[in-house]
Formats: sequence, structure tokens, C-alpha cells
Amino acid sequence: MATFSFLRNRYWILRHGKSIPNEKGLIVASMENGTLSEFRLASEGVTQAQLAGESFLKELKENKVPLENVRICYSPFSRTRHTAKVVVSVLNLPFEGPQCKVVEELRERFFGPSFELQSHDRYPEIWDLDAKNPFMQPEEGGESVADVVSRLATAIATMEAEFHGCSVLIVSHGDPLQILQTVLHSANQHTGSGDGDFMSRLQAVKTSSILSQHRKFALSTGELRPIS
Repeated sequence: MATFSFLRNRYWILRHGKSIPNEKGLIVASMENGTLSEFRLASEGVTQAQLAGESFLKELKENKVPLENVRICYSPFSRTRHTAKVVVSVLNLPFEGPQCKVVEELRERFFGPSFELQSHDRYPEIWDLDAKNPFMQPEEGGESVADVVSRLATAIATMEAEFHGCSVLIVSHGDPLQILQTVLHSANQHTGSGDGDFMSRLQAVKTSSILSQHRKFALSTGELRPIS
């Protein structure tokens, strides 16, 4: 696992398990729809979350991380909340306790009103646009890659301020997590004037050539990955 010298904590990421929207082939990206219980995990996704929890617990033991040093931060969407709840039960921690925290900035990327509740088949047109110009929104009201970077930076900065020396599991969504990996890995490789803290490093790598590559870090549903 790479060590990011500019971060105070160690991070793992987990894309939510297979959800009912995944099964139905629907884009569910708005806060209004994403938090509905009808868009929680499918039964296969619950199994994926269980396996991810077991893998995470194994990694914690291998790294000799005590459970009291673990923090779980998750998106408010029902599929990520459901995933986090399953993982937390595997760890035998209280879901409503101080070690678990909902973080709104970890929510799904909103692609725009005309994409909402439409077929997954429309994702490639969004990603094609991202590859050409990651600063351009898919449509008015939607979020560009750069927009997502801005709120993820806020999320990480908050975690870095609140936690110190913790092992943090971030439970989020496909696009936000691949975008997060893109900027963190680039920030880790960045060398510049004084190198700087997390936020200044992030600003330095917030460029079209870097952000347009986010699909390289794609995750499967229920996939756990250490990132620092």
C-alpha cells in the first residue's frame, strides 16, 4: 500500500454493493432519488458488502489496526448507507456510534436532470465528454469531473481535520471513487515548490490531462481497495 506523506490517516475505499438501480440498469444520481429506500442494495449487493467487510477486517488484522482506530465514512445514498451498515456489522461496531459518519460530499456524481432515471447505456456519452473536457458539465445542472474533485477535497479535508492516525473506510460510488483515486495518486507523485499540504497538492494536479484519465481507476460493485 502506498503511503501518502501529506495525509494523516490511512484510507480504504469501497464502492457500494450491487444495488437495485444496478439490477434495473438505471442511473440514480440525484440526492432526492438516491436516498429512497427502494434504491438500496440488491440481495447480491448485500453478499458483496458482507465479503468486503470480511476482507477489510482481514486487512485490519494484517496491518495490526485496532478496531477503535477505524472510522467509516459513507455517502448518504441508500445503497452506500446499506453497504456501510453491512460492513459495520461484520466489524461488530455500532452503526449509530461515533466511528461511523455520513458525509454528504461523498454522494454520487449528479450527471444532470435528463440523465436521471435513464438507462445505464448513457454512461459512455458522459465518460466520452469527460475524456475531452473534464471541466465541462454533462449538461446544465450536472457535475463535471472538476466539480466532483472540489467536493471530495472538502470531504477528505474534513476527515483529515477530525481524525488522526486512523484507518478510514470511504463508502461511496463509482465515479466519485475513481475521480478520488485519480487526484490522490497524482497528488502523491506531484513535486513542486515546497510540495505543500493536501489542498495545495490537489489544486496543482487539477488539470485536464489528469482528470480526463479517471476511468483508469474504475471499481466493480462491492470492490474494496486500499488507496493510502
